[in-house]
Amino acid sequence: MIEGSYIRLEPLDATDLPELYGALSSPRVFAGGWGGGPAGYRDTEAEFVAFGEGYFAWDSGNVYGARLVGGEHDGTLVGTSTLGDFDEATEHAHIGWTAWNPRVWASAVNPEAKLLMLGEAFDHGFGRVKLQADDRNTRSKAAIAKLGAAFEGVVRRDRTRADGSWRDTAVFSILADEWPAVRAGLEARLAAFGGHPVAFRAVEDGAGE
Repeated sequence: MIEGSYIRLEPLDATDLPELYGALSSPRVFAGGWGGGPAGYRDTEAEFVAFGEGYFAWDSGNVYGARLVGGEHDGTLVGTSTLGDFDEATEHAHIGWTAWNPRVWASAVNPEAKLLMLGEAFDHGFGRVKLQADDRNTRSKAAIAKLGAAFEGVVRRDRTRADGSWRDTAVFSILADEWPAVRAGLEARLAAFGGHPVAFRAVEDGAGE
């Protein structure tokens, strides 16, 4: 477990998938490309659990669930992200498979999750952390760029979406020597929330990560 001020990251396993369905069972979560894109949306718990059992990097990464710390919704699971694709020879890792309940978009959740996972990666000696998004997903690309990650380019025809179309993937990265500046930026963003526990907002208010 990694404890932050607004969230804590706990290992996620298949037994948590019914609860995760409650956080992510919105077409808006899949609309940007997560889970294969809009056609991958699962509207029942059973379908979501079956999807999740095959989707997450259970065997090749640290799959985390994010739970709120403090406030009315203390302990509530609000989404997931993974630190994985470890390559010790090249000192590469990847943060991905990220999705949040739309009620916590534009809150402290995403920046603190990134702060905690990037810290975990760089503290363990990795030199480059990759982040990526469907090239169509302007919201996620903007969120990654806002972290201070460098845009590396687009991998064309990278993988198929749930509807069978081919996805182009926008790739970003953060290097170890860039981490102090990125960390300072994330800490400043989090300080602006004033330490107040994350509160759910109306879904219509969700403006991005």
